[in-house]
Amino acid sequence: MTLSPAQEDAWLVIPLFNEASVIGQVLEQARQVFPHVVCVDDASTDGSADRAREAGAVVVQHPFNLGQGAALQTGLRYVLEATDAAYLVTFDADGQHRAADAADMVQRAKEEDLAVVFGSRFLDDRTQPGRLKRVVLKLAVWLTNQQTGMKLTDAHNGLRVIRRDAAERLDLRQNRMAHATEIVLQLGRTRLPWAEQPVHVLYTDYSRAKGQSLMNSVNILVDTILK
Repeated sequence: MTLSPAQEDAWLVIPLFNEASVIGQVLEQARQVFPHVVCVDDASTDGSADRAREAGAVVVQHPFNLGQGAALQTGLRYVLEATDAAYLVTFDADGQHRAADAADMVQRAKEEDLAVVFGSRFLDDRTQPGRLKRVVLKLAVWLTNQQTGMKLTDAHNGLRVIRRDAAERLDLRQNRMAHATEIVLQLGRTRLPWAEQPVHVLYTDYSRAKGQSLMNSVNILVDTILK
């Protein structure tokens, strides 16, 4: 596959916690599109860090479990301090995101001079989260928009493209799922141009078996209310 200059100039940032059974495959697919990846292992106990290294990712490890928000901030800081990447792409470790969607988002950011492109699973009908999950996520989006003044359709999608100048202004303090609201708030305050992009979120047998499909949505909602 021929990489575009935008893909060569982007780094994937992947928070990682106990995903040893899937992270190798996720990285194998992602690195066909994005050669530069940093995984932040949040004190996994199942060998996730080793699997990520074997798959070609740079791995930064937390000595203690600090939460997804903290792992994301560590990854962003690594890219900003250790590379000259123009774009940072936040990407999940469990196989729910498509590297092709991320590539389209990076290309759009470059072509339209956008500082942020938020992935949205609700701009088309490809993603089928289930009725209850959809209701919970929609409520979380409404709450986030009320708190941030933004008008997003999917404020808690972990697939985002962030231009370097916008990433430099992020300072995430919420370690749990509330970081998803916090990142929207901080990016909105930059007043830099942004857009949403339709993406296909894959609810796999693996993620459903882990109970992520609904419980993550409930956790997002609770953390959004308590933030």
